Amino acid sequence: MKQALLTIAALAALTVPALPAHAAPKDPVKALKATIVPGHGVRYTGSVTWKDGTDERGARDLKGAFQFGKKDVAAFDITRKDGDEEQRVIGIGKTGYYSGGVIGGLLPEGKTWYKEKNRGMPDSWSQFINPAETKTLARLLKNGTTKGDTVSGSITIKELKAVSTWVSAARIGNEHDSVKISYTLTLSSAGLVNRVTSTYALTEDGTIYTTTVDTRYTGWGSKVSIKAPAPSTVTTKIR
Repeated sequence: MKQALLTIAALAALTVPALPAHAAPKDPVKALKATIVPGHGVRYTGSVTWKDGTDERGARDLKGAFQFGKKDVAAFDITRKDGDEEQRVIGIGKTGYYSGGVIGGLLPEGKTWYKEKNRGMPDSWSQFINPAETKTLARLLKNGTTKGDTVSGSITIKELKAVSTWVSAARIGNEHDSVKISYTLTLSSAGLVNRVTSTYALTEDGTIYTTTVDTRYTGWGSKVSIKAPAPSTVTTKIR
């Protein structure tokens, strides 16, 4: 019986075409869309470093989450830590809430949150590349070159404004449109982005400052609930 089974297995090997050594990569945009369910999202952590040619140092730690709506990102919650200073930003729809940092010291007594129209990405150190946006991810794939589980390329701020609400809502001046951001996406076996590294350079008073933001994403499709601060703690006035 054992010999008969071996013979059948040998014949099957001759008649069934061999499978490729590596399965075809999954479509990252389709993989992302499959996770977009209201009340679900993704969490991330990150770090920021900068250098000016003579000095290089860690500048900020990031921790946050994106919550999906019916079609794309509907809300975000980011905590940014610079040394002993911490600032938190919550964006829901078209409204942004800011706490801590410089703004925290300008709020009226008894208030801990400043409310204004949501400006998307809080600042240039918060990671320009948002892999939770389907249009953004599609453009990154188009601009980049895929090799194994990584996608590397570059994109200008003007290009990002055209596809990314995260960037266009930040009201970045047109004078920065030509700034080029180099990026590398690392994909999981499911085709989801689990890491983004981006680098860009800005010139100020003749000195070139290069910033690198490295973010890692976990729990795609897990439950995420981002809520506005208690109304009693919110103000639209600054001292």
